Amino acid sequence: MAELIAPFTCNVSDEVVADLKDRLARTRWPDQLDGAGWDYGTELGFLKGLCEYWRDEFDWRAAEARFNAYPQFETEIDGEHVHFYHIRSPEPDAIPLVITHGYPGTVAEFLDLLGPLSDPVSHGGDARDAFHVIAPSIPGYGFSGPTRNKGFNIAKAVSTNVRIMELLGYDRYIAQGGDYGSAISTGMARAHPERVIALHLNFIVGMPADMENPMDGLTEQEVADMEWKRNYDLHEAGYQVIQGTKPQSLAYGMTDSPAGLAAWVVEKFKTWSDCGDDVESSFTKDQLLENIMLFWITGTINSAMRLYYESIGPGRAPTGGMDYVDTPTAHARFPAEIRPTPRIWAENIYNIVRWTKQPRGGHFAAFEEPELFLADLREFCRDYR
Repeated sequence: MAELIAPFTCNVSDEVVADLKDRLARTRWPDQLDGAGWDYGTELGFLKGLCEYWRDEFDWRAAEARFNAYPQFETEIDGEHVHFYHIRSPEPDAIPLVITHGYPGTVAEFLDLLGPLSDPVSHGGDARDAFHVIAPSIPGYGFSGPTRNKGFNIAKAVSTNVRIMELLGYDRYIAQGGDYGSAISTGMARAHPERVIALHLNFIVGMPADMENPMDGLTEQEVADMEWKRNYDLHEAGYQVIQGTKPQSLAYGMTDSPAGLAAWVVEKFKTWSDCGDDVESSFTKDQLLENIMLFWITGTINSAMRLYYESIGPGRAPTGGMDYVDTPTAHARFPAEIRPTPRIWAENIYNIVRWTKQPRGGHFAAFEEPELFLADLREFCRDYR
């Protein structure tokens, strides 16, 4: 039976919102050592302030209107519920762009870009930069979840995105992604090089040509980046180990407690952004909470984390993950990216045709630095129209 695409509207009941506020009011807070800051995880004072704002000032109905400002759709693909934005550009020469988020992000990362990407003229841009925008929610995330079947991994997310584009009638398009969205977009280019005409990534992986001497050919800065990454992995990768092995145990607390959910998610936005010690210098409270709300109202933090278990848990590393990608590829390198891959390593995996160092920003590039992100994407894509 062919998949049926239906319009989708976010419509959360007053009861769900009231229950959220009640839970926030009854939060049982843990202790925190004097002078701990963020060293042990999300700082207590910050989280209390965020949750107080969430309970008393955050306007969910305004956020809901933002989610509903652009056309959304839902369908079922391979037994999984799938949600996506599809914004047709008014420009006749627009090209399709499928843009995919990562963890712990959602399509909320792209809300401020949907308009400029699809209708640049109305947002002070040039008609030549117009896209038909397709922004899927990865199955298991937000309105695309929770997933229903064991084994939903990155490879299946790739197939889901490909099928969305087929259902919409697009046979040639550009793919963009960061974090898991990078892996998914890359997988699309590997599987269907005849369809993915160009690839734009703000997160990129690579592999040294000589595994015995991996640092050969690296600049001093790239060697320093690798040392930074080793230190990062030592101090910041615990979440990945837990989510790759026992996500279910972690999910009980975060599904029951909005404060627990916020603590787990916000800590990554603070650590992975170019914010110094002030996460609100990169994201507003409303932005942080819009993203968190997509997990809360859908109960999908468990299935979002489960993607780690299914994709990169012990014995479940993807096959073919290092096969060469011939699709012309651009990398927008933001300075606070948590995986600073040297260009010569990336060139062993990708057909790199553009590599731009950005002046600021981090892992959530489209969310944190939308203007820089948009400019880089537009400039790259002009050669493929």
